[in-house]
Amino acid sequence: MIEELLPDSVVAVEAYGDDETDGAPLYPGEEALVARAVAKRRREFTAVRACARRAMEKLGVPPQPILTGERGAPRWPQGLAGSMTHCDGYRAAALVRAADLASLGIDAEPHGPLPDGVLATVALPGERERLDRLAAAHPEVHGDRLLFSAKESVYKAWFPLTGEWLDFAEADIAIEADSGAGGRFRAELLVPGPVVAGRRLTHFTGRWTVGRDLVVTAVTVPHV
Repeated sequence: MIEELLPDSVVAVEAYGDDETDGAPLYPGEEALVARAVAKRRREFTAVRACARRAMEKLGVPPQPILTGERGAPRWPQGLAGSMTHCDGYRAAALVRAADLASLGIDAEPHGPLPDGVLATVALPGERERLDRLAAAHPEVHGDRLLFSAKESVYKAWFPLTGEWLDFAEADIAIEADSGAGGRFRAELLVPGPVVAGRRLTHFTGRWTVGRDLVVTAVTVPHV
C-alpha cells in the first residue's frame, strides 16, 4: 500500500502481521531499547526494523542497527532519510537517499473511527468543517482517522528537519479525495517551518490511501 504513495526514489517494505518477519534478529544496541517492553511492543519493534533493514538492502546499504534519538525518532545511517510505522496487522518502513529527499514521514492506522474525544484534541475548527464535507462526499472514509494519520506523517517529516515538537494544532490539513480510496492532502504550517535548500517551508504535501482495513498516509519533502 505504501509504495503507491511515494516517489520512485523511495524504497518501501511492508509486512502484514508478524509472520513475514518472525525470527528476525535485533541488532546490537536495539535489545536494550525494548528490554522492559511487553511482548506486543517487542514484536512490533522487531518487525518494523526488519522491514527497514530490507529497505536498506534494496538501496545497497548494509543492514545496520536502528537506534533511537530525541523523542524516540529513529536514527538512520549516514546519507539516508526514512520513516517507520506500525499498527495492528501492519508494519512498514520507507527509506530514501538523503540526496533525493530532505525528509519523509509515513503512518498507518486501522481504518475505523477514532476513540471518543480524540478528534476534539487533534482537529482545528476548519479541519472539522472540511471533514464534514469529506463525509458527505465519501461516507465510506473515516475522515477523523485519516486526519489523525496525516498529522502523524506530517510530524514524522517535520521532526528530522527541526528537532522540535509540532503540536496537532500547529498544522492545518486540507484533505482532497480523488476517490473514496485515496487522494492528497496539504498541511499549512502555522508556526515557522524548517529551512530546506535556503527556503523556509510554509506547507507540506502528502498522499493517502485506504484498503485492507487500513488508512495509510505519506509526506515527502523535496530539496527544492
